[in-house]
Amino acid sequence: MDHELNTQASRTVLVRIRSALPALRPSERSVAELVLADPSRAATLSIGDLAEHCGTSTTSVVRFYKKVGYRGYSELRLDLAREAARESSANPVPATVYDDVNPSDSLPDIISKIAFNETMSIADTAQVLDVHELATAIEVITRSRKIDIFGVGAGGLVGHDLQQKLHRIGLTSFNWPEVHVALTSAALLDGNGVAVGISHSGTTADTIDFLRAAKDTGATTIAITNHADSPLGRAADIVLSTAARETPFRPGAMGSRIAQMMVVDCLFVGVAQHSYDASISALRKTHAAVQGRKVPRGHTPPQPNIVV
Repeated sequence: MDHELNTQASRTVLVRIRSALPALRPSERSVAELVLADPSRAATLSIGDLAEHCGTSTTSVVRFYKKVGYRGYSELRLDLAREAARESSANPVPATVYDDVNPSDSLPDIISKIAFNETMSIADTAQVLDVHELATAIEVITRSRKIDIFGVGAGGLVGHDLQQKLHRIGLTSFNWPEVHVALTSAALLDGNGVAVGISHSGTTADTIDFLRAAKDTGATTIAITNHADSPLGRAADIVLSTAARETPFRPGAMGSRIAQMMVVDCLFVGVAQHSYDASISALRKTHAAVQGRKVPRGHTPPQPNIVV
């Protein structure tokens, strides 16, 4: 319990709010979205003004701040002001960069906004990623007989990256592109196997079913998700949390993908370090195997004959 409390306390107010989003009622979620959109402004509003701006009641605001771990509204306002000041100090960028991408933005505006969003997704994930959970995940993957990985959409792309990394250091790992084959493989795991499910929302039904099927066999289950208290998080033995910042362009899975890739890199390096000599040897062998496929510097490869 102390470990969970310490983990919660170490998260910034904005990270805590994003993590709680799936569990909020619609009225509470409207408060959360307004606060996330402009935390510095929200910090200046009274509880009545905030409720009025959100089109909800003060009771909903009270339920909201209690669900994200605050005992009183003044405590929430203080943390919002502190976090807005911290982000402004750590990222000396124009205030407009904090806004979402809009139709009138120039390409330089888009570059600035995406760079800020993805940089802060990584920084927030570094803060929220539980070192104890990560160490446990590294340990079980290192001694596993087989690692099955599954995600849908962008989660599948991140899973493919994890599978390639683990494969390069000699671990038997599979990233399944389709739920039926993922489920059949998960059903064949045992206590020496590991299943990794990747979902930003933690509510992707196929990924949840995959982890549950693996857990039924006795395998260790790992979730990589932005929302630890989600169906996927609750289905996992180990949760590796991200803290991605998404925009209305959420279907592009930008911030979430970057945050998940950071977690995958930390997981891979931890596993490789755990078996350092064997991993370095495997990486050298795999590097040498593809080195000969590169075109020598200054050499122009022959062009293929094209018949029209």
